Amino acid sequence: MSEGQETFISHLVELRDRLLRAVAAIVLVFVCLMPWAGSIYDLLAQPMLRALPEGTRMIATGVVTPFFVPVKVTLMVAFVMALPVVLYQAWAFVAPGLYAHEKRLALPMVIGGTFLFLVGMAFCYFFVFGTVFKFIAEFAPKSITPAPDIEQYLAFVMTMFLAFGLTFEVPIVVILLVRFGVISVAKLKDARPYVIVGAFVIAAVITPPDVVSQFMLAIPMCLLFELGLFLAGLMRAPAEHWQPTEPSIGPPSGD
Repeated sequence: MSEGQETFISHLVELRDRLLRAVAAIVLVFVCLMPWAGSIYDLLAQPMLRALPEGTRMIATGVVTPFFVPVKVTLMVAFVMALPVVLYQAWAFVAPGLYAHEKRLALPMVIGGTFLFLVGMAFCYFFVFGTVFKFIAEFAPKSITPAPDIEQYLAFVMTMFLAFGLTFEVPIVVILLVRFGVISVAKLKDARPYVIVGAFVIAAVITPPDVVSQFMLAIPMCLLFELGLFLAGLMRAPAEHWQPTEPSIGPPSGD
């Protein structure tokens, strides 16, 4: 077996080990949380329950839905809680192959991106859900009694968590684009009107068809874009600091 094949196989073995450790961390947290799966779902459902008329409860239309939906929520929470271990395993796998300047940039970006994603989820849970559900409940005709299905509610919550989590990654994307010379801060500032329009278009597609949730996604996206511009302006972006230099060809010139 050639040296290249041995190296490739060793990388695959290490990748397998890292994935197994990450999965084991998630499973361990999941098993520990399972006795409280119902309470975890109740906590997730609080924004909706507060918006419903007093005495109204959510419903489950499937036979096994009351079991599987709390399990899915618990698995999601276990993944979030085990995220530091998952990210460490990913970092430990790729770090040996990075240059020193890439290591200095990658680790803060991973930590910052994870933090911003969690902040986006928290913003969605504590501020967006309550406002959106209250608006929908007040807009609904008085002749009906809303009784949301728990499976549809989970799908809606997951979509909103993902949308706001990714939205809060905008500063990281802007910094990386500028840092690696893909685009300059000046050109991004010139593109500001298009970014604002794009933010509202994305919000209109992702969020429910109400103005409140669209504004609550589009406005943070625009503000985070400005934050990314500010932070990118504080960082140097010369390509020569990270591009490898090519060896010179030919004899050295004499003085």
